Amino acid sequence: MQLYSFFNSSTSYRVRIVLALKGLDHDYQGINIRKLEHRATEYMARNPSGSVPMLRDGDMELGQSMAIIDYLDATYPEPRLIPRDTLQRARVLELSGVVACDIHPVNNLRILRYLTEVLGVTAEQKDAWYRHWVQDGMRAVEALLERHGHGPYCFGDAPTLADVCLVPQIANAQRMGCDMSAYPRAMAVYAHCNTIAAFQRAAPSEQPDYTA
Repeated sequence: MQLYSFFNSSTSYRVRIVLALKGLDHDYQGINIRKLEHRATEYMARNPSGSVPMLRDGDMELGQSMAIIDYLDATYPEPRLIPRDTLQRARVLELSGVVACDIHPVNNLRILRYLTEVLGVTAEQKDAWYRHWVQDGMRAVEALLERHGHGPYCFGDAPTLADVCLVPQIANAQRMGCDMSAYPRAMAVYAHCNTIAAFQRAAPSEQPDYTA
């Protein structure tokens, strides 16, 4: 199994957490998105979205973190991260979707580059854009956790896809200087997850391609 990843990519971070939680050995292949290695012809021939992460498992190659995680959860089901129970599954997917569909896409590196390089916004405007969408999405995350969350993780005593999505998003938000004090329930989950060895091993600073 091979994972094509960039250390600071939150989507790659999600998949690294899942691989670590499931104890799946893999070769790490660094793809430097700052140097546009993800847009190289050879890489895009294998991964048409031209993004990270990408997973290779035998002859199977798969891009998009949520598809990869669903594949891993179905193929290597222990521990289960997407619940089988209908309501529990819906709650986990609801919160995961706020991160993966509402916050991350508009704050992706290629979006931020478009803002500055094509539309010509200032660095201050770009940062304001980033923080606006983090705040907008995290308000929803916090409300969902207050309404339905319980236990040290988002939904109970074991990690789910919700935690897998939330931890990288908070890590990125902190790196970008966002004030996270308005989200105590989310930050408590984040703090707890970061005491767990699998989450620690998946952190950006622990990756072979890490640069400060």
